[in-house]
Amino acid sequence: MAKSNDWMPSRRADQLAMAQEWLTLIDRNATRWNMQQYPLDTLESLIETAQDCLAEAQSSHRTPVITAQCKTAFEALTAFMRDTKDRYFKKPPLTDADFISLWLKPKDTVKTPVAVPTGQAEADITYPGPHLLMLHMKPLSGTIIDPRADHGYRIYYGLLPQGGATTAEATSPKRYLQKSAVSGEDLPHSQFTRRKKELFEFPSEDSGKTAYFSIRFENSKGQSGPWGPVFSAIIP
Repeated sequence: MAKSNDWMPSRRADQLAMAQEWLTLIDRNATRWNMQQYPLDTLESLIETAQDCLAEAQSSHRTPVITAQCKTAFEALTAFMRDTKDRYFKKPPLTDADFISLWLKPKDTVKTPVAVPTGQAEADITYPGPHLLMLHMKPLSGTIIDPRADHGYRIYYGLLPQGGATTAEATSPKRYLQKSAVSGEDLPHSQFTRRKKELFEFPSEDSGKTAYFSIRFENSKGQSGPWGPVFSAIIP
């Protein structure tokens, strides 16, 4: 069974003990915790009601009505405690020691650094229509995915005309490749996506040209992983 991440105790007796500890600590530290306006009497009243209902529910004359009343009382108490935690228990002014005394885990303020991707990506290609190519991104076989590092895909691409670039095309490297790409560094264009499928729509005059691609994983900071293999397809 998966371990719950909820900070609220599951047993009613423990919920009561926690609430009573809060009552004592808030009364003692109201000024330091900026809780002078906190409705301490409301918490105290909810604790007393829940305590009385629990005693009735555990007695020999328990009835379905008493059981329902106990459930309602603890729902009211725990809802108030959750609201208290969300509204008032902030760091600062509370310290780690304060959170521990409240039976709470101190808030982790140290952010885990985002790693640079180490895996490689590739794609399968399908042909949904004239001058359309659909890339289906996937990790290269053997790559272990790191969800934080592998935030998305940076797709590099470039086109090579049939028979190679003409003199005019060769003078416009931003539009066409001058030769077949052998590495991702040869590809002049790129776009980022977090989708696993990406549609490339080319002008109709590009039909018959060869589109080359290479993909790199990229993290949320724009840092790229190693180049994936170069692959190509003829634009229909």
